Amino acid sequence: MTKLLMVCMGNLCRSPMAQTVAEKLAADAGLSQQLKLDSAGTHAPHLGERPDPRVEVTLSRRGYEMGRIRSRRIAPQDFQHFDLILAMDASNLAELQRLCPLAHLSKLRLFLDFAEGLNETEVPDPYYGNSEGFERVLDLCEAGASGLIKHYTL
Repeated sequence: MTKLLMVCMGNLCRSPMAQTVAEKLAADAGLSQQLKLDSAGTHAPHLGERPDPRVEVTLSRRGYEMGRIRSRRIAPQDFQHFDLILAMDASNLAELQRLCPLAHLSKLRLFLDFAEGLNETEVPDPYYGNSEGFERVLDLCEAGASGLIKHYTL
């Protein structure tokens, strides 16, 4: 089983959205037994809370059902446990690189590295924006998750 972790700052918007999309695409591709997906935050000040309600609204509009995701902070054991740790943006990638033991640095990447046909490398934080920002993040999560699942079906 391959274990993948999506990471943003608070684990309230981007990483739960990316996890939800990737889980559905993995299930649709028959990879639910081969891929284990999770999410975390580099700071996660709202530990144990559900993702931002706007995330669930945005996901449900496109037919995604968010599971029991709760905000959590990345833990030292995550670097050993997960096979790939995907940051939503460069600042979170830098924080992961700072926290990560040298032996596991090769596991760190940007989530959108897997998105095909995009010129963007970062998923912007929609937290302080409007619903259009959440829709844009979902577009990017679908692109990243689609490429990620394709990577594991080859």
